[in-house]
Amino acid sequence: MTHAEIDDDALTTHPITRLRRLFRALYHGNSPVAFGFQISLAVIDLLIIAFFVFGPYLRTGPSYLIIDYVAAVWIFLELAARALIARGPREFLARPTTWVDAVVLATLLFPALLLNFAFLRALRIWTLANSRMMRSLLKRCRLKAHEDVIRASINLVVFLFLVTGFVYTFFFYHLDGISGFVDALYFTVATVTTTGFGDITLPGTAGKLTSIIAMIIGISLFVRLAQAVVRPLKVTFPCPRCGLQRHDTDAVHCKACGEILNIPDEGH
Repeated sequence: MTHAEIDDDALTTHPITRLRRLFRALYHGNSPVAFGFQISLAVIDLLIIAFFVFGPYLRTGPSYLIIDYVAAVWIFLELAARALIARGPREFLARPTTWVDAVVLATLLFPALLLNFAFLRALRIWTLANSRMMRSLLKRCRLKAHEDVIRASINLVVFLFLVTGFVYTFFFYHLDGISGFVDALYFTVATVTTTGFGDITLPGTAGKLTSIIAMIIGISLFVRLAQAVVRPLKVTFPCPRCGLQRHDTDAVHCKACGEILNIPDEGH
C-alpha cells in the first residue's frame, strides 16, 4: 500500500476504522512509507532500551525522571496502537509482548515503588526482537535467512542484562555510579560462561542459587547460539503437502515428502 492509497482509503470509512487501517498499513506494510515508519520506531525503541539498560546506573538529577516518564508515555502509545490494530482484545492480551510492556510501563510510572524490578526493563529488547515489525525489517534488509542467529544472540543479550540487573539490584546496589553495574556485569559473564574466576562472588544461599540458575540457563543459551551459527541456513516455508516448516534457502523439493516448493526470494 502506497502513501496515496493510504490517504484515499482513509477518506471513505469511520475515523476509528481509518486509523486502524492506517496503523496496520504502517506497522505491517511493505511500502517505502511503512518501511520508514518501522525504521523510525526501531531507532526510538533502541534509544529507550539503551536508557533502560544504562540509565539506572548513571542517574543524576531530575533529568533521569523526565526521560523515565517520556519513555512511559511512548510505551503506552505503542501499547494503544497495538491494541487498535489487533483483531480483538483476546488476541492483544494473548501476546507475551503485551504483558512484558505492561510490566515495563508499571516500573516507569511507579519508579520509587517498583525500583527493585527495574531490571525487568531489559525484557523490552526481547519485545522488540519478537515483534512483527522486526520480522518485516529483517525481510526488507535481506536478513531473513539469519533470523535464527539474530534471535539467539538477542536472547543471550537479554538474559545477560536481566541477570546483571538482578545482581546489581540485590547485591551491588550499595556501590556508586557505574562501578556497581560493571561488577554485576563482570560477575554475570564469568558465571554464565562458567569461567568462575572467584574474585567476585554473591554472598549467602540466595547468591549461590542465583549463580546456579545463571549458569544453567546461560550455558543453554550459549549452546543454542552456537547451533544457530554453525548449522546450515534455513528458511521458514511450510510444505503444502506435509507441513515441514524449515528448508534450505535454495530448496526445490521438500526433503520429507518430495513436494515441489516455491520458496520466494527475500526481496519478494
